[in-house]
Amino acid sequence: MAYIQVPEGVPGIRSLVMFRPETGKHLYDLAQALLRGESPLTEAERELIAAYVSYRNDCMFCWSSHAAASRCLYGDEKNIVDEVLNDMHRSNVSDKMKALLNIAGKVQILGKEVTDEDIAEARKHGADDRTLHDTVLIAASFSMFNRYVDGLASFTPTDPVVYEEMGKRMAKGYVLPQQQ
Repeated sequence: MAYIQVPEGVPGIRSLVMFRPETGKHLYDLAQALLRGESPLTEAERELIAAYVSYRNDCMFCWSSHAAASRCLYGDEKNIVDEVLNDMHRSNVSDKMKALLNIAGKVQILGKEVTDEDIAEARKHGADDRTLHDTVLIAASFSMFNRYVDGLASFTPTDPVVYEEMGKRMAKGYVLPQQQ
């Protein structure tokens, strides 16, 4: 049960933005820009970064929903999402993506954990300034989103089917839910 009075049965961040739509609108706009806006990273890769950071933060709602969205966007290669969550270093993502996920994981801990060597490794595999920027901003934003969801104990479904459906909706983009 959430620590504040939010619409019952509405999972995760959706209930929180319904509670405060004037702030929620900006959070949804940020998610839309980061995960669906123009970027050298694919939408599937950006969702994967969000899921990876959320998994590391142990935010079940966020990692489950963004992993589901990433699976939808990866299509036939959807198994890559679970490979990354199980063991990023042994997964079948590209070396560039491993370097970016390494950076995202460090940002999840503390931004100052990212080193010159981490950036050089990502650049060696083709990451440009925009790719690095987007990776770090997604990681930092999702650390905030994770803390928001878990800090107010929002409703977190446990049924994987719920997340599968959620992932299909999220793969289409982020829009502010209507207040109930």
